[in-house]
Amino acid sequence: MKDIRTYIPILDWLPKYKKSYLRGDLLAGLTVGVMLVPQGMAYGLLAGLSPIYGLYASIIPLFLYSFFGTSRQLSVGPTALVSLLILAGVGQFAETGTEAFIGMALATALIAGVIQILLGVFRLGFLINFLSHPVIAGFTSAAAFIIGFSQVQNLLRIDIPRSNFVYEVIENTVLNIGDIHWPTVALSFGGIVFVLLLKRINKAIPGTLLAVVASTAVVYLFGLQDQGVEIVKEVPKGFPPVSIPRIDWPMAQQLLPLALTICLISFIESLAIARMMESMHKNYRVIPNQELIALGLTKIGGAFFHCYPTTGSFTRSAVNNDSGAQTGISSMISAVLIALTLLFLTPLFFYLPKAILASVIIVAVINLVDYREAIHLWRTDRTDFMTMIVTFVATLTLGIQSGVFTGVILSLAFMIYRNSKPHISILGQLPNSRSYRNIDRFEKAIRFNEILIVRFDAQLYFGNAAYFRESLEGLVEKEGKELKLLIIDASSIHDIDSSGINVLEEFISFLEQRKVQIYLSGVIGPVRDILMKHGLIEKIGTRNYFMYIHDAVEAFHKRQESGEEDSWTPDAVQTNEKG
Repeated sequence: MKDIRTYIPILDWLPKYKKSYLRGDLLAGLTVGVMLVPQGMAYGLLAGLSPIYGLYASIIPLFLYSFFGTSRQLSVGPTALVSLLILAGVGQFAETGTEAFIGMALATALIAGVIQILLGVFRLGFLINFLSHPVIAGFTSAAAFIIGFSQVQNLLRIDIPRSNFVYEVIENTVLNIGDIHWPTVALSFGGIVFVLLLKRINKAIPGTLLAVVASTAVVYLFGLQDQGVEIVKEVPKGFPPVSIPRIDWPMAQQLLPLALTICLISFIESLAIARMMESMHKNYRVIPNQELIALGLTKIGGAFFHCYPTTGSFTRSAVNNDSGAQTGISSMISAVLIALTLLFLTPLFFYLPKAILASVIIVAVINLVDYREAIHLWRTDRTDFMTMIVTFVATLTLGIQSGVFTGVILSLAFMIYRNSKPHISILGQLPNSRSYRNIDRFEKAIRFNEILIVRFDAQLYFGNAAYFRESLEGLVEKEGKELKLLIIDASSIHDIDSSGINVLEEFISFLEQRKVQIYLSGVIGPVRDILMKHGLIEKIGTRNYFMYIHDAVEAFHKRQESGEEDSWTPDAVQTNEKG
């Protein structure tokens, strides 16, 4: 039963459900549902689909995540970022709004879902660690600009070519500046101000829904649709038929890069939110690999019900949590509210102006521009700041998918660079103690004549082995002929590969030629096992391994005083210790 609960978490928390949870779940579910109606329609429009597809994507995925997800406050559904990815990615192969475009959007959901499930089943959730936070911040900030400028056509009602590049949108807008439709501008910017103002007054007020209701009433009462204001018009009533997305091998090859991008971005978004919620509640644990499976199932299951790819939403999850959500029941209630909307309320959306949906999108993406992170990184870490800026610029100039992959390459490049040149410090003894610290940080740390104590703060592997040898040989040569002993504090070396062993052997030969002895201190059990297998325990000498640096220093001084030569004859050494 434990295994089943691991893969279907609802079986774990539903039997423990308390009556006291219902009030919070009900309030949160209704609040998020009210918020999701206008947002879902807006994101459907952003994705290049009919607004109704945003509502379709707000039912089945919510139910599926409630069953299989490990976060109890995460609100899954359509989001601005994934909607933009669909618009940009599928838009390369089909005209927006066409049957071909819709089919490819659903096929993308299916492919991305399969990838996520495979990653989860094979426990590959750790791969997300290769995308650093500065890269994510740079990408989402650039995406916010692209999303905002993608709505210029609806905000101003001007006829310009669709583009994923901000500079092209600006250029085309300037060229068509005389075609701006001022009633549309008044509606769109009035909607933005209206929603932001209500947010400032009280975040609990459903500003987007009120903007939708008010603007629809204004258009209907004043006949603005006859004056050129574009409206949603007829919205299909009821649920879409269940169907299997059509996909063939050539289409799969075309959509694979997009599906991989959505797979990555949707997991990053959702996991970040889920972990934040976990830290707030502390009564459950978010499991990354199960999250991958849950998100994959929402995409696959949703694809059969005309849902384009979905993921966790920052804003809706925050509202869900603040409204008192205790379990996934809140998401089910939101889904039921959307279902009722599809069954009974869609005729009310006929006069809904597209300008207001564009306004909803603009308000939603404002917080995606992470300028605070840029300021913080500028002050604390210029390398990470440059990573964020390069990703930001690459996303704006090269496109959404290229921006993501540029960020991944940057993350890997900086990780490799940092691991290839780890921190090495020279240690000295703190006065009247057995402690040894970095002499660059502790001015009172004392160095001993004839002894060099060095700490290497990383595993010793092929990526940094050459740096290890060059750095230590340089330090030894700098000490000159007075140096008699090198002590390596190996407490931070948690692993050594074959390249590290080879370099260590060569370095020992280098020391022997200069008649410099080598002691090792703080070697952990697994590393001792490796050294034993390769014969380095014997080569260095079993007497020259010490638990603490101070023991090594004292042993050297005693041996010097007694005139005793170091023995290189191996003694019995236990190498299977864990410590």
